[in-house]
Amino acid sequence: MIDELVQQILDRFQALESELSLPEVISDRDRFTAASRAYRELEPAAKLAVEYQRAADDAAGARELLEEDADDPELREMLSTSVARIEELEDEIRLAMVEPDPNDDKNVIIEIRGGVGGDEAAIWAGDIYKMLTRYAERLGYKPESMDIGEGTYTFAVKGEGAYSVFKFEGGTHRVQRVPETESQGRVHTSTATVAVLPEVDDVEVEVDPNDLQIDVYRSSGPGGQSVNTTDSAVRITHKPSGVVVSMQDEKSQLQNRDKAMRVLRARLYERALADQQAELSASRSAQVGSGDRSEKIRTYNYGERRVKDHRINLLVHNLEEVLMGGLDEFTDALQDDEKRKRLEERAGEN
Repeated sequence: MIDELVQQILDRFQALESELSLPEVISDRDRFTAASRAYRELEPAAKLAVEYQRAADDAAGARELLEEDADDPELREMLSTSVARIEELEDEIRLAMVEPDPNDDKNVIIEIRGGVGGDEAAIWAGDIYKMLTRYAERLGYKPESMDIGEGTYTFAVKGEGAYSVFKFEGGTHRVQRVPETESQGRVHTSTATVAVLPEVDDVEVEVDPNDLQIDVYRSSGPGGQSVNTTDSAVRITHKPSGVVVSMQDEKSQLQNRDKAMRVLRARLYERALADQQAELSASRSAQVGSGDRSEKIRTYNYGERRVKDHRINLLVHNLEEVLMGGLDEFTDALQDDEKRKRLEERAGEN
C-alpha cells in the first residue's frame, strides 16, 4: 500500500515538473499559478518518497548481502537502521498527504479583546497584539491595522498561507504576572480572547445590500485629526444575522466602510462554516468563548518565565522570545497535531 502511494506521489510530482516547463502553461497565468501551487504542496511528500525509496533499496541490499554473510555486524546494523527509518517514513508520508484545510492559503483577520482582569486584561490584549504582529513580520507577512481601541485590536495579516499559521492562535490566552499597578506584588491572572477569521472576497460571501444598515458617526477613539470633527466612523449591521461591525481608525468614511465590509464578510463566512460543521476548529465562538480563565489555550507565566499550550501539553521556558514573536515551535507542533487528527479521522471513515 505504501509503495503504491510513494510511486503515485513521485509520478504526480514529475508530471507537475514537466507541466511547469511547457510554454503553453508558462504563458497561461491561471494554469501556471495552479500548477505551481500543486507543486509546492506536493514537494515535501515527494522528498519523503525519494528518501523512502532510498531506505528501501538500502534494506533490500543489506538483506541480499546478509544471505552471503549472515554474521556481518555492519550489514545487520544497516538493515536495522533502514527498516526503522522506513517505518518512520511511512507515517511521515501519510501525514504529508493529508488534505489541508481549504482556508489555509487565505489572508486572515484577527480580533483581540481584553477578557477577565479589568485594566490588566486590556494591557494583556495589547501584549498579544504586539506578539502576533511581530510573529507576522518575522515570517514575512504584512500586518494591516484595521481598528484599535481601548483593549481591542482588529488587524489583518496578508500573505499566502497566513491562515495556516495564525488559526492556531484563536482562543483564550491567559497570563499570570504581577501588574505594574499592583503595589503588594501579588500575582494576577488575566485573559485576552483572540478570534482568527479567514478573509474572503465578494465571490465567496454574497452580501445583499438590502440586508445592511449602515450608520455613520464621529470617531471617538484614536483616529488622527479627524476625531470628533467629521462623520468618518462607520457601523454596519447585517440585519439577518445581527452581526455588527464598527470601524473608525481611518480618516475617510469610505476607507472605514471598506474595512468594515471585509470584517463583516469574514464573520459571515466563519458563521456559515460553523453551521455546516459544528466542530470546525476555526469557529469564532469555539475560539473565543466567554473569556473565562478556565477557557484557555495557552498560559504565559511571568514568574517562572514559561509558556504552556494546553491543547498539546507543550511547555517551553523562553517567555521573552515567545512574546517577541517566537511562536514557531507552537505552530509546528500544532500543525503536526492537526495533520494527525485529520489522518485519524480519514482512517476512521475508511
